[in-house]
Amino acid sequence: AYKTATCITPRTLAVAEAFGLGVDKSRAQVLYDNIQLRIGPQDIAYITGDSGSGKSILLKRLEKLLAPNFFDIRDIHVDHEKPLIDTVGETVEEGLELLSRVGLNDAFLFIRKYGQLSDGQRYRYRIAKLIEANRQYWVMDEFCSTLDRDTAKIVAYNVQKLARQEGKAVLAATTHTDLFEDLKPSVHIHKRFGKEVKVRYYPNKINTECTLTKQMHIETGTIEDYRQLAQFHYRETGGTPPSRKIFTLKRQKELVGVIVYSYSPIVCFGRKKAFAKGLTTSELNEKFSIISRVVLHPKYRTIGLGVKIVKETLPLAETPYVEAVAVMARYNPFFEKAEMQKIAEQSPSHSSVKALEELRRLGFNSVLLASTKQNMRQLKTLNQQALKKCKDILATVQNLRLRRSIVPAPFVSAEAYKSALGEAKIEKIAQALRVLSILTQTKVYLLWKNPKHSCLTG
Repeated sequence: AYKTATCITPRTLAVAEAFGLGVDKSRAQVLYDNIQLRIGPQDIAYITGDSGSGKSILLKRLEKLLAPNFFDIRDIHVDHEKPLIDTVGETVEEGLELLSRVGLNDAFLFIRKYGQLSDGQRYRYRIAKLIEANRQYWVMDEFCSTLDRDTAKIVAYNVQKLARQEGKAVLAATTHTDLFEDLKPSVHIHKRFGKEVKVRYYPNKINTECTLTKQMHIETGTIEDYRQLAQFHYRETGGTPPSRKIFTLKRQKELVGVIVYSYSPIVCFGRKKAFAKGLTTSELNEKFSIISRVVLHPKYRTIGLGVKIVKETLPLAETPYVEAVAVMARYNPFFEKAEMQKIAEQSPSHSSVKALEELRRLGFNSVLLASTKQNMRQLKTLNQQALKKCKDILATVQNLRLRRSIVPAPFVSAEAYKSALGEAKIEKIAQALRVLSILTQTKVYLLWKNPKHSCLTG
């Protein structure tokens, strides 16, 4: 409760006289009167009510009772000068995993700064910092109040999922009552004006499906659908390998995601571990597909749509086997959750790692090598001697794909590659540097077997 008293001024005196008020009197405003709450260390408490009804006051009182085991999302320190990946986790791997868990699982987002994020992405980043802080109670006043309602539902779903996975409690206060189904609270406190409070308790179980996911459906798609979402894929904004099948994920008419199935390549690491015998080209063309792209709109990430679009389209590929080779699978196992089997993991070759180290000494930023435009800018700053050094470094990498980026032929000898490098213009070198960045990634090979098809033996 608190008391209100009138500040005496000429105008308040005039009002008091006009309405017969006593300016020297105070009035007690009671917000809570002997309220008992049961909130455990793993509960999700959803505090709703109109603005000014006393939600924030309740949170402050709870913070005093819980100190020092709480962390208020508003108290998170944000470093505006560093890329996100430099501000989360003790290691790169830990940082990538944390950012991926909250939906910031885009290679370009990893290297952006906080000020370059949208409101929804900033909220997700703060949730990553909450996890990292490792406090038992997560306090969130004005919960999702600045977000559009779709994004708010996605964040609410993700918060309860992460808190329950981590064994943490959430105290979230907001004027919005539309987050109940996604947040799935175990305690719901609804505060009205005056001292009226309603408290209800529910089973403390994880919510396994966001309300927005229920509105999604799979359709056959086209290459134009992929091009619409290609801007959200870290690898490129243009083409993709020749497609075999394309499917879209839609919310009514809104394009939310796209998956592209292509013909499997002749050579693919991990395949030898899965199949004892060699496979002919005709067997690969007839019985194998590979998932070449999975793209989701950033707004809809972390609610299981990656799993949904893969799992529901695997049988639609209509081949006995579907392969996938992915870097992100190391940090976000949605392929495995979609019932694909992880077969092998491939680390970059010694020659490509060594080349990357030497390129850093020439001034190249290894994080930005995936951008051909950025490579062009850096190459233009080099003198002839440094440019020759760059070409010599690329010549040491023993990889057919890199050689083909300079000499477009089925097979390229080391001598032909080195000779072509010497004559190559910087546009070609920029592309080769981009290929090198791909080669230095650790990739995962996954396989799915269609139980309705007759599979290979041996």
